[in-house]
Amino acid sequence: MMWLLLLAGAVAIVVFIERFLHYHRAQINSTEFLSGVRNVLKRENVVEAISICDATPGPVARLVKTAILNRDRGRDGVREALEDAGLVEVPRLEEKLNVLATLAQVAPLLGLLGTVTGFIRIFMVLQSEGLYAHMDHFARGVWEAMICTAFGLAVAIPCYVGYNYLVSRVNAIVLDMERSATEILNLVTDANGGKRP
Repeated sequence: MMWLLLLAGAVAIVVFIERFLHYHRAQINSTEFLSGVRNVLKRENVVEAISICDATPGPVARLVKTAILNRDRGRDGVREALEDAGLVEVPRLEEKLNVLATLAQVAPLLGLLGTVTGFIRIFMVLQSEGLYAHMDHFARGVWEAMICTAFGLAVAIPCYVGYNYLVSRVNAIVLDMERSATEILNLVTDANGGKRP
């Protein structure tokens, strides 16, 4: 059981680091970014605005690019395109978070299973050796049981904390996306004179 718990811990560390780096790249200073795009669009240089979006990582830049590319569809068309793009971006952000959540729930159960198997081993020894059983066998089984429980909790607690931290990062990025989508919607539709289809 310890090998399974070690594997679960290693997987959790890899997933956490990958997601942490992904969110670090995805979160940009959206105010500065939108200010730069606004200045370029005021000069009616759409190609440069799109190239700024392409050069900037993260979902906010992709939403802004979507709004710019669909600016001729009117306010409702741009809003619809932004909603569709948001439906693509949010699952990308939440990808692999379920692995951490699952490990946080399963690790204590694996530890408990190790505890149960440790006690089963104790009782098997007691049954086979009866009155001649040594305390050494008993102590070894109790150690195995307690270590499995402790290790299961030691894996689960950081997984749970890491999961909650990453969910808060996702929520911050999604909030930033919503704010930026509203701002770019107003920007591109105002630039087009609020044209509606």
